[in-house]
Amino acid sequence: MSETSAESIEIEVVYALASHQEVVKLALPEGATVNDAINASGLLRKYPGIDPGGKNKLGIYAKPVKLDATLRALDRVEIYRPLIADPKAVRKQRADEGKAMKKGDGVK
Repeated sequence: MSETSAESIEIEVVYALASHQEVVKLALPEGATVNDAINASGLLRKYPGIDPGGKNKLGIYAKPVKLDATLRALDRVEIYRPLIADPKAVRKQRADEGKAMKKGDGVK
């Protein structure tokens, strides 16, 4: 192997839709970033609504990462869909509903 050829790593980029998953397998040069992988995957062209690092959070095997994170061989870059509801707001609403029920003079 010549010294000028770069080693490559194999990775996957995954985007889960409500109905199915898009999985793209890639070979990228060592030192490639999450951003490089997402751009090379073609998913941004196929799904223009994806906003990496914005409304769409990113991860590698469920561990949150930034766009500039360096990839390792066999990493699985995950593009997460935006949340429909804020989990904190939902928990607060449930807690408030529970308190209201306890305070009421319900008929037994």
